[in-house]
Amino acid sequence: MRDAYHEELDSIGEGLVDMARLVGSAIGRATTAILDSDLKLAESVIEGDKKIDDLQHDLEARAIALLARQQPVATDLRIVVTSLRMSADLERSGDLAQHVAKLARLRFPERAVPHDLHATILEMGQLAQRLMAKTAEVIVTKDVDLAMQLEQDDDAIDLLHRALFQHLMDDRWKHGIETAVDVTLLGRYYERYADHAVAVAKRVVYLVTGEHADELQPEIQPVTGAEGA
Repeated sequence: MRDAYHEELDSIGEGLVDMARLVGSAIGRATTAILDSDLKLAESVIEGDKKIDDLQHDLEARAIALLARQQPVATDLRIVVTSLRMSADLERSGDLAQHVAKLARLRFPERAVPHDLHATILEMGQLAQRLMAKTAEVIVTKDVDLAMQLEQDDDAIDLLHRALFQHLMDDRWKHGIETAVDVTLLGRYYERYADHAVAVAKRVVYLVTGEHADELQPEIQPVTGAEGA
């Protein structure tokens, strides 16, 4: 019975990895769809979100059944409860990738992203996909150090998000209100996607250490004066 129980725990973890890989692929394909105005690709991302939702519902059902049948305590209870929260974060990430694809479909055959912001959106999409790939690796390896490093990738996306706003506020903006709204939404989708990926990694830290990641973050002192030279 205990072997079957731990196999079920392991299978929940494997399901989380599958979800992370699917939502990583989704954001990469959605980025291509939005930049290339690729309707077929956008539709595939939109339709593919159902598989992510189904995986999340299956994981949730199995985790709740495990709680009811086995009444786990201590570390095992932490695994089950944390897995439920991680699956919710991953499902929301999939929704955000779908939002990007839906915007591509909405503007087809036009391009939602003006040429002068193409590189910024491309970089946000690539960073988001790499970040989710690292999140999947963290789930597999339970590598706390790697999990803590994900904050740096998230910071890079935050910087790009702010750069988008600066571009929109520039007096030289010439693409109109509709495009400004589209770009604002896209920036928000990528920023929130990255936040969910980091949240999953932080939950792995809690799973391994029993402490929240923010409590383990070393304090970084600002570099000033001669030290910054």
